[in-house]
Amino acid sequence: MKVAVTGASGFVGGAVCRALADHGIETLAFGRRPEVAPGHLGGATYRSWDLTSGPLAAAPEVDAVVHCAGTVTDWGPAATFFATNLGGTRNALRTFPGARFVHVSTASVYDPYRPTVMATEDEAPVFRYLNAYGASKMAAERAVLSVMRGHGPAPWRRARPRREAIILRPHAVYGPGDTTLLPRVLSSVRGPVLPATGRGGNLVSLTSIGNLVEACLLAACGPTGTGVYNVTDAEPVTLRDALHEILAERGVHARPIFLPARAVRPIATAVEGAFLLARRPNPPRLTRYAVSHLAVERTLDITAARDALGYDPKPTSFAGAADW
Repeated sequence: MKVAVTGASGFVGGAVCRALADHGIETLAFGRRPEVAPGHLGGATYRSWDLTSGPLAAAPEVDAVVHCAGTVTDWGPAATFFATNLGGTRNALRTFPGARFVHVSTASVYDPYRPTVMATEDEAPVFRYLNAYGASKMAAERAVLSVMRGHGPAPWRRARPRREAIILRPHAVYGPGDTTLLPRVLSSVRGPVLPATGRGGNLVSLTSIGNLVEACLLAACGPTGTGVYNVTDAEPVTLRDALHEILAERGVHARPIFLPARAVRPIATAVEGAFLLARRPNPPRLTRYAVSHLAVERTLDITAARDALGYDPKPTSFAGAADW
């Protein structure tokens, strides 16, 4: 079997490459960077490819694609998000037309304006998103669903043959090599406290990189060829417990303090406005998106992945985070 991985130079893509190599599966790695250390890829063959530039010329034939490439920040120009997340997905689909397509999406496709309580896969899409990240990832899902269902590019054109495609929706991916979640938490520490939003007792579903990689391998190489699946750790945890464990494992002597969302949300709106006026490229530490994910329950039902993919995730754990 031969599997292609996009976004291989990144956190998730590199972990998928290493896992495929450990299973003896021939892996072709693609990423935007000119070069990537072989150890990051588990020895997979690497080729530089910016998906926003168009389909790959002289693409190899593969049995499956694990599409990990994309923009994962919650801040930036909408055009960049759509060019990367939607345009890049379309170009990956066109590059490997005969392969099973595994699309790593996000739980941000669910409604950010209300709590997500053990959400099932049919609760997305919604008609409103807080930022271009969630909107562009949902648009990318629609592109994948289009080929999965065999829809033609326009209503008056003949339908295309259906294609094997699987969409995975993780939430808050963490683990060794994490460049987003853990660094953001640690950068928010102020002396002896870690400011957070909400009450702290709200449940959240998190997804370890190990569990996400397991889901990617089951989707790419398993008997199930189609579907949309939430993928998280075995059970939700409270936000307070997760933050306490992160800080303890990193040896950070600080404690979380929780501020009312009602008070923080307008501040986040004002901060975003100031950053937009100043045209600052880096994201503010406080955004409405961050508030929406911290202040209320964000849990996902993973029954479908367990039943259809044979997904058997491990519990949430930040053990060893001092070495990440």
